[in-house]
Amino acid sequence: MVEEIFSIDRMEHAVSLFGSFDENIKLVEKAFDVSFITRGSEIKIKGTEENVDKAKRTISNLLLLINKGEILNEQNIRYVISLVRDGNDDKIATMGSDCVCISAKGKPVKAKTLGQKKYIEAIKNNTIVFGIGPAGTGKTYLAVALAVNAFRSKQVNRIILTRPAVEAGEKLGFLPGDLQQKVDPYLRPLYDALFDMLGPENFQKYQERGNIEVAPLAYMRGRTLDDSFIILDEAQNTTPEQMKMFLTRLGFGSKIVVTGDITQIDLPDGKKSGLVEVIKILKSVEDIETIKFTQKDVVRHQLVQDIIKAYEKYEEVKKRK
Repeated sequence: MVEEIFSIDRMEHAVSLFGSFDENIKLVEKAFDVSFITRGSEIKIKGTEENVDKAKRTISNLLLLINKGEILNEQNIRYVISLVRDGNDDKIATMGSDCVCISAKGKPVKAKTLGQKKYIEAIKNNTIVFGIGPAGTGKTYLAVALAVNAFRSKQVNRIILTRPAVEAGEKLGFLPGDLQQKVDPYLRPLYDALFDMLGPENFQKYQERGNIEVAPLAYMRGRTLDDSFIILDEAQNTTPEQMKMFLTRLGFGSKIVVTGDITQIDLPDGKKSGLVEVIKILKSVEDIETIKFTQKDVVRHQLVQDIIKAYEKYEEVKKRK
C-alpha cells in the first residue's frame, strides 16, 4: 500500500470534483479500489502503487474537464476512468473544446467521447460520412446538430432527414390516418432531435417554408438534392437498391450523413442490408469516410453499455458454437 497527496488549486473545483454527497469521487474509489482522505484543498490517495497512479491521473483529467467548463456526471466520469485504464488519457485534453451547435434551450452540444469527436471532424471534412455503431452513441443527434449549424450559417439551404419505414409487427395499411400520419411514428426520433435544436415553433416555421423536410426514404426517389444537408437514419434497414438510390440523390453543395446499427437489422429474412454492403463498396472512395462507434461511446445510462456488452458476448459465444 502506498499514499500520495494531490493538491487542488481552487475550492470551487474541489466541490465540482466531489459532487453531491461525494458521489463523483466514490466512482473513482470503486473503479481503482483506492480510498480518498480530504484535508482542505489536499486529497490523500491510498491503495496499491498502480491503482493510486491511475486514480491520480483520473482526478487530474476530471479537473481538466472542469477547467473547460464541463459539468461532471456519471457518464463522463466513467468514460475518463475507461480511458485511463486503456492508457489513452492523454487524449482527454482534446475533449469538450468544440461546440457543435447551441440547442433551443441554450445548451451547447459538444463531443462527449473521442469517437464522437472523430465523427464530428469526419462530417466537417467529407461530403459523405457513414456513422455506424450501437444505440446511444449520438450518431443521429450529432448529425442533426451539425445540420442545424450548417443551416444557420447558410452553408446549406435545406435540411432533409429521412428513414426507411420498415414495418415491425404492424402493417402500415392497418395504422389509422393518411400516409403522412402512418409514417410519422417511424420518423419521430428525427423530429425529437430537431425540436431539441430549433424548438417546436422554429421547426414548424422552417418546415412550412420547405427549409426542413422529414420524410420516408421512398420520397427521395427521382430527386436531385442541391445545397442540402441530408441525413439517412436507421440505414441498416435499407436494401442495397435503396441505398444506391439514396446516395445518387447527392447534388452540388450538399452533404450526406448515413447512420445505422448493423446489429439491429429489421429487414425480412434473406434480404441484405444496404448499409453492410455499401461500406465495403465505397471504402476506398475519396471524400467518403466511415466512423465506427463502440460501446465506450454510449452516452446514455450505464446499463445501456452493459446491455450492449452482454449482447456482444452472447453473439461471440453463439458464433463459436
